[in-house]
Amino acid sequence: TVTGTGMVTLTPDIAYIYIGVHTQNESASAAVAENNTQAQAVIAAIKAFGVAEKDIQTTNFSIYPQQQYDNNGVMTGTLFVVDNTVYVTMRDLTKIGDILGAAVSSGANNINGIQFDVADKSQALTDARAQAVADARKQADELAKAAGVTLGPIQSISFYNNYPTPVLMDSKAVGGGGASAVPVSAGQLTITVDVNVVYE
Repeated sequence: TVTGTGMVTLTPDIAYIYIGVHTQNESASAAVAENNTQAQAVIAAIKAFGVAEKDIQTTNFSIYPQQQYDNNGVMTGTLFVVDNTVYVTMRDLTKIGDILGAAVSSGANNINGIQFDVADKSQALTDARAQAVADARKQADELAKAAGVTLGPIQSISFYNNYPTPVLMDSKAVGGGGASAVPVSAGQLTITVDVNVVYE
């Protein structure tokens, strides 16, 4: 029984990111109105860089009261907090920095979890599996030779894919600061396949 490993490194070609607008006001309606204005401006800025409508999905809209207290713990009032978050799929990685900069300048003040991925991993998986099987066979051959026996046919084989998506950034962006591009690095993804092979 042997376990072989195959690894393939890929350059990401797609990214996912949560972009949101957070507002607060003593008036619930004013907080919603302000949020709507900023959110519409943010979405317009994102679309201006060629992001399609189908790649912008609202994932959260919430409004809730938040009590305010002074230094003595006495309640001084209530603010209404509104959050509107969209999940954006970016298919042109060369524009990510510009899109983030434009989004922040347009009113986005909550940006979380940029995730990079590869849209089509099928060929990479095929290559990694082939590497893993070859690695398993090499180990089995070496072990059989050392033991003075000959390998027979495969009795069973199983495999496990592992291709984690790295998170580049998980932080809140503060609005303002102009429309300069945000520095972004996509890095690389590694697909790993492990195969467990039992030979006679």
